[in-house]
Amino acid sequence: MKSTIGFYGAGNMAQAIIAGLLSSEEMSAEDIFVYNHRYQPTLEKVEKQYGVQAILNEKDLFKKVDQIIFAVKPAILLEVLPKIKKLLTKEHLVISIASGVSIAQITQAIGSHKIVRVMPNTPAMVGEAMSSVSVNDKVSSEEIQEVTKIFRDFGKAEVVPETLISAVVGVSGSAPAYVYLFIEALADGAVAEGMPRKEAYEFASQTVLGAAKMVLQTKSHPGELKDAVSSPGGTTIAAVESLEKNNFRASVIEAVRTAAKKDREMSRKND
Repeated sequence: MKSTIGFYGAGNMAQAIIAGLLSSEEMSAEDIFVYNHRYQPTLEKVEKQYGVQAILNEKDLFKKVDQIIFAVKPAILLEVLPKIKKLLTKEHLVISIASGVSIAQITQAIGSHKIVRVMPNTPAMVGEAMSSVSVNDKVSSEEIQEVTKIFRDFGKAEVVPETLISAVVGVSGSAPAYVYLFIEALADGAVAEGMPRKEAYEFASQTVLGAAKMVLQTKSHPGELKDAVSSPGGTTIAAVESLEKNNFRASVIEAVRTAAKKDREMSRKND
């Protein structure tokens, strides 16, 4: 991994990645440089909270680092790329985490450069992100490994073709919000049964965490794990039947596909 990383943008996702990098102890704060082009108080907050190096001039950012993570909203990314084109060298590795902006669109804005498109999610803040990594043909295999390692320092990361980005948005990029809704609903059910709210959130959250670890660590099919706890005539199968009657799985599938569809629409809008 290269010695320094620059962030163009200091919003929630940039902070999540910074927090993840620092908690992994693979990088020190002095090796992370951050530039926030519009709102100075946010940059000051990030500098104070994480101890990273605040950059006030975008030219200095590009001089100090080899890897630039553009952590800004899609519309802002398309606005700033043509303006910073002259600051890029052939050595710079351009990494975008903007949803709905393709590698082709980035290339159109800045020309032929090494471009990586990453789709992380906010659990980066607790070291449990899921990120996809897609690259153009200018990025070497060594550089792919370097970028993937950055995002694996605070979770999991897999290299996928860019054609799967919309699916990634649906199944992991936007999905933490679905899981939070599920946890809230689980807790509401427990509260309705008399459990105090604080305990209800703890029971629900730990159950979701444990179930996810079961899938990842056992490598068993989720259906197999579900069957293992669904005793004949028992409470679990009764609850599963209730979920099926209320279109639980169909609703989740539709949510994933709706997010993917929205990502494709955003990409077309940005063309």
